Amino acid sequence: MARFFASPGAGRVLTSPHVIAGGLIVAAVFLCALFAPWLAPHDPEDQNLIVRLLPPAWMAGGDPAYLFGTDGLGRCVLSRLLYGARVASYVAIVASFGAMLLGGVLAHIAGYFGGRTDWLIGRMVDVLMSFPPVILSLILITALGVGVNKVALAIVLVDWTRFYRVLRSEVLTVVQRDYVAAARLLGYSSSQIIWREVLPATTPLLITLLSLEMGIAVVVETILSFIGLSVEANVSAWGVMIADARNYVHQTAWNLVLPILAVFLTVLGFNLLGDGLRRTLDPRLALRVGR
Repeated sequence: MARFFASPGAGRVLTSPHVIAGGLIVAAVFLCALFAPWLAPHDPEDQNLIVRLLPPAWMAGGDPAYLFGTDGLGRCVLSRLLYGARVASYVAIVASFGAMLLGGVLAHIAGYFGGRTDWLIGRMVDVLMSFPPVILSLILITALGVGVNKVALAIVLVDWTRFYRVLRSEVLTVVQRDYVAAARLLGYSSSQIIWREVLPATTPLLITLLSLEMGIAVVVETILSFIGLSVEANVSAWGVMIADARNYVHQTAWNLVLPILAVFLTVLGFNLLGDGLRRTLDPRLALRVGR
């Protein structure tokens, strides 16, 4: 791993505009999620029908106590957005790391050992990828039940194949390199070669896929919470806010726009971060940019 952090690509990360912009957006979302109990001006589920459907504070009829206005039940939109960031961040982190671990481990095993092991894992991946990801997620959620942990598990079981397909190809390339052959001649075990020689070479791609998968996880969780298959009824989530705002879209369009904007910015941040990491950590792309 020290070889990766000492590489020239690791030093270029902090100077990439995409990495900086994406990192700032992602950091802002994570900070809002982490400090939501202190940043939220109201309880996100506290209903006050007297102030229902208030516009944002900067519009006519707005109330400074409700900066982004209120929804159809008089709940603070800003507080619900902040607590919705907690759900999105939790699913993005847990589901993405779970998919990365499962897909990454199987990709390194299949790519390194090849043969029958590669064939068996490959056929399993082919079966899973024959289903549309959203449809397969819905099937799994129906079987597992409602809950944010169930959503994260469903995303892991569906999206680990993304990591596997891409990383396996990279592992197949890395195992043909001279330093891997030299490690075999020195008597290193298979696990030592994978850990010390193969994994550092695939880590840049692994990090890029992880950041992109976080954006996908946010979108999937929003879709599932929109149709009522993610969080419980008393939990604030961006998909729930979008679903609730449909009933008042002609009266309070901002209730629909704000959670959609939150999802858009979060996914944009992860995509910018992933694209920037790919450009800076991949030596082949770095050479093209340098030209």
